Amino acid sequence: MKPDLRKRWENEVLVGDGAMGTYLYQLGSPVGISCEELNLISPDVISDVHRRYIEAGSQLLETNSFSANYYKLSKFGLEAQVEEINRAAVRIAREAAGSEGYVAGAVGSIRGGKRVNVSVQEMGTYFEQQISALLTEGVDALLFETYYDLAEMRIAVGRARKLTQVPIIAQFAVDQVGRTMDGYKISEAFSILQDEGVDVFGFNCHSGPKGIMSVMSGLKGPLNVPLSVFPNAGLADYVDGEYVYGASPEYFGECALSFANLGARLIGGCCGTTPEHIAATASALQGYKAESLSQGKPLPEVREAIVVNSDMAVKEANNASNGASSASGITELVKERHTIIVELDPPRDLDISKFMEGAAALKAAGVDALTLADNSLAVTRMSNMALGHLVLTELGLRPLVHIACRDRNLIGTQSHMMGFDALGIDHVLAVTGDPARFGDLPGASSVYDLTSFEIIRMIKQLNEGVAFSGKPLKQKANFVVGAAFNPNVKHLNKAVERLEKKIASGADYIMTQPVYDPELIVAIKEATAHLDIPVFIGIMPLASGKNAEYLHNEVPGIQLSETVRKRMEGLQGQQGRDMGVEIAKELLDTAMEHFNGIYLMTPFMFYDMNVTLTNYVRERAKAMTPHLSHSS
Repeated sequence: MKPDLRKRWENEVLVGDGAMGTYLYQLGSPVGISCEELNLISPDVISDVHRRYIEAGSQLLETNSFSANYYKLSKFGLEAQVEEINRAAVRIAREAAGSEGYVAGAVGSIRGGKRVNVSVQEMGTYFEQQISALLTEGVDALLFETYYDLAEMRIAVGRARKLTQVPIIAQFAVDQVGRTMDGYKISEAFSILQDEGVDVFGFNCHSGPKGIMSVMSGLKGPLNVPLSVFPNAGLADYVDGEYVYGASPEYFGECALSFANLGARLIGGCCGTTPEHIAATASALQGYKAESLSQGKPLPEVREAIVVNSDMAVKEANNASNGASSASGITELVKERHTIIVELDPPRDLDISKFMEGAAALKAAGVDALTLADNSLAVTRMSNMALGHLVLTELGLRPLVHIACRDRNLIGTQSHMMGFDALGIDHVLAVTGDPARFGDLPGASSVYDLTSFEIIRMIKQLNEGVAFSGKPLKQKANFVVGAAFNPNVKHLNKAVERLEKKIASGADYIMTQPVYDPELIVAIKEATAHLDIPVFIGIMPLASGKNAEYLHNEVPGIQLSETVRKRMEGLQGQQGRDMGVEIAKELLDTAMEHFNGIYLMTPFMFYDMNVTLTNYVRERAKAMTPHLSHSS
């Protein structure tokens, strides 16, 4: 007979499993079907996935029942099969787990961070129906995962505790701010749920290891309660209609040790993870000696009542987390001399003082344009239209604004562009935009009415005085449109072919993702030498060793060389930033030999790092031959 899970969590770290849905798609299952229905129509497929995770080292399997509730199954006409699907999910997992493995009944959120037309009473009924079916087949635990607000979690846990005393694992999907969507600090949410009978508290989905680690670190050390961690395999990139995750199994294994040191007693993976990620986790944790949970600190008491599911609470929580332009512009400047674009992220709150301070310092250093992202990584930030206007009118510095396909439909995109034209902002960068589901408002819709190719073409159409609808606009716009380029790929020639399509759509210049390898800079020059528009090479100084590992393993489109990672290893604070600037200078030495276009990105609002690098470019340019090919 297996030991009770509660006993094992006292002194051991158990290995969970990895993703089901994204892994099924990776194996060839079609998108748009109910993964849970496969329990009935293709049980061998689900069994095979469970078996792979067991062979990789998983000690606890989740049932394939995440969305197997009445509300979610009704979208596929399967609402009458709730019990059948859930019971089959347990049987399949139980067989794969064998006599030594544990099976947790997975119960996903109904709301999923969105406002849905389901009453509290209906929600409770749907949860109870699903939980009852899972318990009938004898699960070892219930795992409530990917919940965004405490209110829904309490409904689910309350129904479960009416039916059973098996261990309950409660996992939230939160961003680095560390609050639920209904305004609770994570420590407050955990304390409330502990009183309601939850055994294990944790996090899954929504972000990669670094984001979850940040929230766990904010808890100020291990707690005297077990924690569970099921991160995504980094942040997802949206490439040709598919989500691609970048965190390697090796990185996942390294993070597992950090999670264990922060008090995690159950570690697995969510979206994008595979048996290889779980194998790396199991290997990293082999022989790990966990400290007794009694040595940790207790959860804080909740001293005052909080109104659950209050829109005002959400609003207060969000608040608390609180040069003249020319038609030719940079595309002409870069033919004549080294031209510097610096990216400075708009703030996530309402205070623009540091942003404007940084913009002024960069202006004084001599940057040629300040580029502002459009809610990068799908995290809500202040409008780059508003800040771009302030940068232009108050500082006289050229704004170069990003336009993402994610947030606006065709109507909104044209309206947005017309607004830029009225404000005299004529330099833009067209990007696809990171999927909304991975940002701070996962319930938001990702629109994607346009691809990056189409948005370039349609913006250039405005330059002909023609609206997206084909109607005349009485006068012509004057946009200079840039395109993004990711050279951190296995096959650079394929990436350049994609880039050529953007140029054919009308792109006037190119801005690359950050590059950290001098040899790759040379390779980019050779691969793009035939292009007749300028390329701005992306350089982002690293701020610390942890920053380097996060970028390399979790952020789509960024790849660091082993040499750079070794040099940054263990560095933090000013020491880390100094090394980051030193590495950036070395990269600039190579970049300036081959390209006139320099694109500096600012980490964590440390704009002084890019002031230093801008000064370095200007000084070094004086000693160089003044002329480079106009295609540089």
